[in-house]
Amino acid sequence: MKRITIITAAFLLFCLTAGAKISLPSVISDNMVLQQQTDAAIWGKATPGSKVSVTVSWSGKTYSAKADAADGKWLVRVATPKAGGPYRIKISDGTPVTLENVLIGEVWLCSGQSNMEQPMRGYNHQPVEGAFDLISRAKESRPIRMCSIKRNPSVTPAEQSEGSWQTNSPAAVAATSATAYFFAEQMQATLDVPIGILVCCYGGSTIETWLPRDYIEQFHKDMSTAHLDPGTTIKEHYNNPCMLYNGMLTPIIPYTIKGVIWYQGESNRGRHKQYVGLQMDLVKMFRERFEVPDAPFYCVQIAPYNYGTNDFTSGYLCEAQQKAAEQVEGCGFVTTCDVGAYNTIHPSRKKEVGQRLAFQALKHNYGQDYLFADAPVYEKVEFEGGKAYVQFKTDFNKLAPMRAPLTGFEIAGKNKVFYPAEARIELVGNDDRTVTVWSPEVSHPVAVRYCFRNWCEGNLTNCAGVPAAPFRTDDWDIMY
Repeated sequence: MKRITIITAAFLLFCLTAGAKISLPSVISDNMVLQQQTDAAIWGKATPGSKVSVTVSWSGKTYSAKADAADGKWLVRVATPKAGGPYRIKISDGTPVTLENVLIGEVWLCSGQSNMEQPMRGYNHQPVEGAFDLISRAKESRPIRMCSIKRNPSVTPAEQSEGSWQTNSPAAVAATSATAYFFAEQMQATLDVPIGILVCCYGGSTIETWLPRDYIEQFHKDMSTAHLDPGTTIKEHYNNPCMLYNGMLTPIIPYTIKGVIWYQGESNRGRHKQYVGLQMDLVKMFRERFEVPDAPFYCVQIAPYNYGTNDFTSGYLCEAQQKAAEQVEGCGFVTTCDVGAYNTIHPSRKKEVGQRLAFQALKHNYGQDYLFADAPVYEKVEFEGGKAYVQFKTDFNKLAPMRAPLTGFEIAGKNKVFYPAEARIELVGNDDRTVTVWSPEVSHPVAVRYCFRNWCEGNLTNCAGVPAAPFRTDDWDIMY
């Protein structure tokens, strides 16, 4: 009887082993885009201790790895060619799995909160301008692919997520992040290569929830990670440090990407002094964990919106976003001070945002030097004769609109009370990068601010129509 039991157990073990199948993360799927001309990561689980082979159709080469003896985890890196496809990838540890319709091109991670998450079809009562033109014309043959990771806050690092790569069908486009899709559409039209967007966002999320525990505990000791300890009960858990890193980023790491576009910040208003360091650490984390040390990172400054009080919290946050971008090589930002909406935090003009992100990438990472994509930024100010002369740095070396009133400017004296100001572009010698600002309410000005309130409307741009960044010439920490 004992011998029969042993034979039966051995037979069952053989059946389980023989029937074992490669397990892949959801992000490794049919229709995916792999980053061109890299050693792209492919990973999963297999029978513990087994040999895993990965054969790629573009070269016929087979790569091998040994599954971990304890948990069966394995990873290989495959050399990818120039953009092209479709290709096939065969993965096997004895029982093969084949991935079909794989493209090689440019892959960008698109993350943040609701203004990145808002789909092309819009939110209730909050449409996306121009979306249905692209949705109606979407064709699966166009090499744009999308993978949207389902919301999943977690106190512990997750191994799996929901969300696989989709082709460019109308239904898939309608459900995809509008900002990310407009970015991808512009990139694909310009570069004429496959574009993959890996969308990982959560409405209302803070920046710290996208950072790992070791980063928070090492660099941001004023924040608690106690909610991650076993047995802890927490409220609004998705907004606490590390929760979305654990549940949404961990399962897709280390998918090989080109770079990151980031649209977040509304949930960190009022904490701008923390934000500079948090965003710099976010860039460091993306580059480290996705193993792309020079990955470009482009953030979107939050858009104007009436938060119920028209103070300066948005301005301070935008300033923090710009400072963080300027302090880390390979980073940039785009402005939105001309596309906000007074009555909704989700403005409809996502096309401009996505295209501005694309123009940043095309200029700085793909050699499109003719694109004057950088926002004019404040450089210096001089006060004389009751007026302020504000000079800007701009890649086009000119400002617009010329000989027309400029909106969005405020000016203050030593009492720190800001008044709406008149402003015009004026030639100072041969330099037309200077804006003259004044107000009859302020006879001796000492400070100027531009588009620095929660709700504002500014029209200063470079000669390519790129809006100037919000700025202040003072260092006053006033919130009214």
